[in-house]
Amino acid sequence: MPSRVLSLALLAGTAVAQQNVWGQCGGNGWTGPTNCAAGSCCSTQNPWYAQCLPGSGCSGGATTMTTLSTKTTSAQVTTTSTTKTSTATTPTATAGTGKTRFAGVNIAGFDFGCKTDGNCNTAGVWPPVKNYPPDYNHPDGAGQMQHFYKDDHMNIFRLPVGWQYLVNNNLGGNLDSTNMGYYDQLVQGCLNTGAYCIVDIHNYARWNGGIIGQGGPTNDQFVSVWRQLASKYASQSRIWFGIMNEPHDVPSITTWAATVQAVVTAIRNAGATSQFISLPGNGWQSAGTFISDGSAAALSTVRNPDGSTTNLIFDVHKYLDSDNSGTHTECVRNNIDDAFAPLAAWLRQNNRQAILTETGGGNTASCQTYMCQQIAYLNQNSDVYLGYVGWSAGSFDNTYELVETPTWNGNGWTDTSLVKACLAR
Repeated sequence: MPSRVLSLALLAGTAVAQQNVWGQCGGNGWTGPTNCAAGSCCSTQNPWYAQCLPGSGCSGGATTMTTLSTKTTSAQVTTTSTTKTSTATTPTATAGTGKTRFAGVNIAGFDFGCKTDGNCNTAGVWPPVKNYPPDYNHPDGAGQMQHFYKDDHMNIFRLPVGWQYLVNNNLGGNLDSTNMGYYDQLVQGCLNTGAYCIVDIHNYARWNGGIIGQGGPTNDQFVSVWRQLASKYASQSRIWFGIMNEPHDVPSITTWAATVQAVVTAIRNAGATSQFISLPGNGWQSAGTFISDGSAAALSTVRNPDGSTTNLIFDVHKYLDSDNSGTHTECVRNNIDDAFAPLAAWLRQNNRQAILTETGGGNTASCQTYMCQQIAYLNQNSDVYLGYVGWSAGSFDNTYELVETPTWNGNGWTDTSLVKACLAR
């Protein structure tokens, strides 16, 4: 083929090599298409990831190309950029501000030993607080949060803990002063960063196999622990009360909503009158079934004592692996069409908001692609999605499939690839 014809053919091939909406279109090391489909533009999320986002300012597959350079110090990473736009400006969000209010990670460890049947072996906890006996080799949760807050610009941390640990296995009893003291070290470490801190009871709507309010612990026994926690943190405006992690197989969602209502009322009446409270649905809190399993309708009836729904936020989870279990290192979906888009429409129609408090994937190329797409969608719909919290840092080490724990090198912290590419701001 003559060289001139070959050149024209190559140019034609380049012109039609377009990325779909929400697909990756750039970033350090990216070798795929950099032009976006009609109605979307290539928007840089961070040095490692750029994505085709929809926007009214885009037309004809116009692309915003960004060249990035970084300068790293021991204290922080400073990113500068120079932008060259071909035929369109950076897209404006069709809903929201283009950035969720909150972004962060879970700091796990006080929940270790808890199983999905609500059994929590308190001997199995591995708290991410440095001075926890019998030794002092526990992970530095406070240091991790300082790094995430200062270097990655995160502003919310979820702090899971077993119900049995908080009350030293005394159902309906008082907070154990020793155990609560250790957990409070983590809470205070979080508050000291300036971030919001989710106190999360990690028991799957159960205590040792029995479902709360439905044959297991009574509502009063569950309310007791929350009344005490709310009284302790009533003056802390950045404490966020996460009522329960991942209720599942709950026989009656309306009965569960009544349990949630009892907790909300107790928290407010204990003096925590304005803090955020998370409302968890059935089905492992899946964003994909929140509407269809009745959770949305049932939890919509939950109110503050004054009759309002102010700062009562629906709490959803969603993983990106093949079975939504969060147990595989490879990701296969971005959860937009089958979960977050339908839920966004429902939230908007009902004037409510949600937060994604568990999502994660392996430190793999597939998870970087799909996780960044998912987070970009949440950012574009920040009017109804308050934020996202990755699973998980804290006491997890690099043998865990979904580890997000940064590594301390003696002078600073190094993030995992998924945190670096998608979760960090």
